[in-house]
Amino acid sequence: MYKQLLVLFLLISVRGLAQQEIALYTGKIPNSRTTTNQEQQTYYESVDTVVTFVSQPTLSVFLPAPEKANGTAVLVIPGGGYHALLINREGKKVARELNKLGVAAFVLKYRLPSDESMMDKSIGPMQDAQQAIMTIREKATEWKIDPHKIGVLGFSAGGHLAATTGTHYSDPVIENPQNTSLRPDFMILINPVISFTDSIGHIGTRDNLLGKNPAAEQIKYYSNELHINKSTPPTFLVHAGDDTVVPVENSILFYENLRKQDIPAELHIYSKGEHGFLKVPSFEEWFGRCVNWMKETALVH
Repeated sequence: MYKQLLVLFLLISVRGLAQQEIALYTGKIPNSRTTTNQEQQTYYESVDTVVTFVSQPTLSVFLPAPEKANGTAVLVIPGGGYHALLINREGKKVARELNKLGVAAFVLKYRLPSDESMMDKSIGPMQDAQQAIMTIREKATEWKIDPHKIGVLGFSAGGHLAATTGTHYSDPVIENPQNTSLRPDFMILINPVISFTDSIGHIGTRDNLLGKNPAAEQIKYYSNELHINKSTPPTFLVHAGDDTVVPVENSILFYENLRKQDIPAELHIYSKGEHGFLKVPSFEEWFGRCVNWMKETALVH
């Protein structure tokens, strides 16, 4: 009986270490106003837990079993139109699957744009993503991570934030005293919002980040297809051709511009799936394609 209790205690301890939520910033949150924490979590059967009114960002740490760890790490960025976060379906579930591959995963609960909680809401999510990359890279030794194999994985608006992180890393919006590289080493983008242009952009996502009447310069800055260069990270994209929320042209245009710069890229388009793959394709189908790409690029064995 004593041995059984000891084993149970050890299992709980290991699990607690493997899934730990930490504050993203150790001091004052940059670009923040003094306000009460109004964060809410609501469960919906169709999409799982939805988090809204996030003003205190966190990073949930999911470390693989030591014997499986391969040094690769992924910052997982849930979507939700910069209005909410699908924190389980597009966050913790994916993190656990990555752990099975030996990949360390970090789920970012980033601030949702708000004039009440931020001085400049347009840069709040980008600050949090850059801070997360910096934190993971600076703690690489502690978390047994290869600092040259740290990528981002984002869904929908989280895909926009991931793509922003991968195309604007040379434009820091955080304090970076150690001059740590903010560049992700690879990107995985699932039905991502890429563009903020009127023709193919998701206007609701744009409005939430930039407001109803953004300047042309802001629209251009956050249309990530316009900011690809020779040092943009290798990218995996997956989308549905019948997506009526975020047009598939977002992924197609990003892919085409990556290829113009000779950036290694892979694009999968499903004929059906709508936005979010709620019914088809199955998680195992599209994630399996992602795993295959990670194997081909030596990110997993």
